[in-house]
Amino acid sequence: MCGIAGYLAAAPRDPSSLTEVAGRMADALRHRGPDDHGIWCDPKAGVVLAHRRLSVLDLSAAGHQPMLSADGRYTIVFNGEIYNFPQLRTALEQAGQAPRWSGHSDTEVLLAAISAWGLERALTASVGMFAFGLWDHATRSLYLARDRMGEKPLYYGWAGPAFVFGSELKSLRTVPGFDSTIDRAALGLFVRTGWIPAPDCIFRNARKLLPGTSLEISERALAQREEPAPKAYWSLRNAAVEGKRAPVNGSEDAVTSALDELLKQSIRGQMVADVPLGAFLSGGIDSSTVVALMQAQSSRRVRTYSIGFAESAYDEAQQARAVAEHLGTEHTELYVTAEEALEVVPRLPAVYDEPFADASQIPTILVAELARRHVTVSLSGDGGDELFGGYSRYAWGAALHARLGRVPIVARAALARGLTSLSPQRWNRLFEITAPLLPAAARQRMPGDKLHKLASALPYRSPQDLYRRLLLLWPASIVLDHPASVDSDGLAAEAEFAVAEAMMLSDGTTYLPDDILVKVDRAAMAVSLETRVPMLDHRVVEFAWRLPIDWKIRGTRGKHILRKLLARYVPPALTERAKMGFSVPLDDWLRGPLRDWAQALLDPVRLREQGFLDAAIVGQRWHEHLSGTRNHQQSLWAVLMFQSWLEAQHG
Repeated sequence: MCGIAGYLAAAPRDPSSLTEVAGRMADALRHRGPDDHGIWCDPKAGVVLAHRRLSVLDLSAAGHQPMLSADGRYTIVFNGEIYNFPQLRTALEQAGQAPRWSGHSDTEVLLAAISAWGLERALTASVGMFAFGLWDHATRSLYLARDRMGEKPLYYGWAGPAFVFGSELKSLRTVPGFDSTIDRAALGLFVRTGWIPAPDCIFRNARKLLPGTSLEISERALAQREEPAPKAYWSLRNAAVEGKRAPVNGSEDAVTSALDELLKQSIRGQMVADVPLGAFLSGGIDSSTVVALMQAQSSRRVRTYSIGFAESAYDEAQQARAVAEHLGTEHTELYVTAEEALEVVPRLPAVYDEPFADASQIPTILVAELARRHVTVSLSGDGGDELFGGYSRYAWGAALHARLGRVPIVARAALARGLTSLSPQRWNRLFEITAPLLPAAARQRMPGDKLHKLASALPYRSPQDLYRRLLLLWPASIVLDHPASVDSDGLAAEAEFAVAEAMMLSDGTTYLPDDILVKVDRAAMAVSLETRVPMLDHRVVEFAWRLPIDWKIRGTRGKHILRKLLARYVPPALTERAKMGFSVPLDDWLRGPLRDWAQALLDPVRLREQGFLDAAIVGQRWHEHLSGTRNHQQSLWAVLMFQSWLEAQHG
């Protein structure tokens, strides 16, 4: 795991000026790679590549980057891991295409594969998480590539006539001539969901490379400043379509065994490291599955880490401890006070670099800090919800459309008014009274707010509009001078998929890489911790999309097949509980210890002077939240994270 950066000028440059630019870009990424650094440049070509290294595999000097291929054609800066590099190395040796190896790093093997097979075949053959920049000395072209599911980040853009790229946006901002004008269309996307989907970026002249793609910048394209066109070497949507056409057949036990073996294979590859390794453990289905399969394949006790909160409604530590005790892991937990959690808030703009408003970023940073005290690599259970139907909106959305899809919008709007006639607090009290009579699967955290959210979705016009409404925090129109043409219903129709499947596919291509994986990567790399996500091995992903929807969602409960698998290792009583989502008591914090901080950022005079957000609409929600009549924690957090980020840009 590392930080990478590069700069390509339109004309030859003095080597000292190139290394100076690259040095600043790399210094901005020091947290991603504190163990080593390197710079390579070709002044005649006007190119420079920079690398910050977090040593995980091949800790010797043979793993140093930037790295030159054995044939001298390519120079690479690489971030991530190629988990099947031993198999690729063997394949090259058996074909007589291997160079004389200088070490045992995956980067060296990848370079050899590119030299022997070409870039696209090497990418297709690789199993891993990565982002890299590759200079081709023969064609004088720069290539960028990103892993299939988007685990590792890669930004690119323009600084005057020069093309620049880096692992994080802060690296690009160090380059003279980089335009940091805010893109209001991207801001409109952000306020809707709390994250900015690739390829968009908060700055007008920057982009994120899409998962599963590569791009080329040739001398001609650079001279004409042509916007590069990413080329897909793998697509989640194609994998989903192909999976639907070739569904898995067999008994439940046989299919569970097949998934068991695939996940074991993925986890076995991801447990390879020359440094201490552990795992995050929340006690839920996903992380418990990953840890169970780690422990089943380890001769040592796996190190596991969890965070607890004093507020019982938000505390997952007890469940995690029970799972750890059953599996026999070496478990570490830390109970965090509200004061300790709130100390993270001022750091968020620097950690996340772009406006980012998933409040679980706070406990994610805390658990990453805890794990980093003991290990350099930690495995995570992320991806299970998107692959196996874990989010309640999948079941709710499908059931809603099945029952109400043909009901006139006018009637659905009337039902919505009925649901919102009671405040979320009154709904919560009603659910508390009836909870003992409800099955466990029907018990929800904050049911009143979920009912109000459901009510806002009822007047939908299509399954795509339904999905958009379920995720919506704010209408993009709260962004002043927002380009109206961008404010559409968002989702393209997925006619080949059921409603729940279309939602899962959309989440897999947007929410997963642009929210969940961003959250984990930035939180972990802020403390120089590498994270790995075994469920996002593309072979597991492709298998999951071959499973019919009823293997994933049964009634209102998701992850059916994953639960069956986990039950082989952990008694269901230890993991079957309402989904918590690694949340924090943000609603109370905004009315309590964060109130003054929030009040200053949401000051109407301040908002009007900045000229980005509609002060009246924001102020109304803030007032409703403070009064306790509504819980607007998520939508307010999005505005607060933008405001906090904006303040940091000018600090």
